[in-house]
Amino acid sequence: MSDAALPSTAAPKRKRELFYRHRLLTRVTHWTNVVALLFLAMSGLQILRAHPALYWGQFGANFDTPWIEFANIPAWLTIPSYQDLSTGRYWHFFFAWVFVINGLAYLVGGAINGHIKRDLAPTADELRPRNILQDIRDHLRLKFPKGEAAQRYNILQKLAYLGVICLLPLMLLTGLTMSPAMNAAAPWLLDLFGGRQGGRSLHFIFFMLIVLFVIVHLAMVVLAGPINEIRSMITGRYEIKPEDEA
Repeated sequence: MSDAALPSTAAPKRKRELFYRHRLLTRVTHWTNVVALLFLAMSGLQILRAHPALYWGQFGANFDTPWIEFANIPAWLTIPSYQDLSTGRYWHFFFAWVFVINGLAYLVGGAINGHIKRDLAPTADELRPRNILQDIRDHLRLKFPKGEAAQRYNILQKLAYLGVICLLPLMLLTGLTMSPAMNAAAPWLLDLFGGRQGGRSLHFIFFMLIVLFVIVHLAMVVLAGPINEIRSMITGRYEIKPEDEA
């Protein structure tokens, strides 16, 4: 009998599967945050450019020694690109309101539709040190989830997203600490963050932590497959690749 007459034993090729991963609310608030954070960062650098030094304590400027100074902030990184503190503040305050309203919509909507509890809250098993260490090793080896495991966030993603959710209110509060009107209305903010200059320094540190998150997030998107990742955040549909056969 010829080889052609033998029945085929090859496993049928599985078709790609599209999983509905991101709800409309998650996608809309995600892209709104992208725009808001971009303008907040660039207008914030415009404000920092007016006095590129940070201090601890109550006074700053001529009264204290800065813990960090910035020699040059490129004009192309700021809004507006020319030196204009007043306009930079207008941009910053406007997008701060956009950011706050968008964040509240995400939290309230996520609590109502179960997104936060279902997708972000880690389980006791996920929080075990062995599981966290294994996830870290998998990421370092660029080993990303496949099949059913790709349908849910891993523990590092959950911890990173929850960390950012905690950072954002701190950004808001430290920003309010720099306002003279808020100092009069809520003087406890000055005590909480160690004065206006302490609030300004912490505001910058929290901002840099968010920038670090964005850099790592973008790197993971590129390494995991940018087309699939970006498509899922636009359409909500995420392609699930079958697990490797032994």
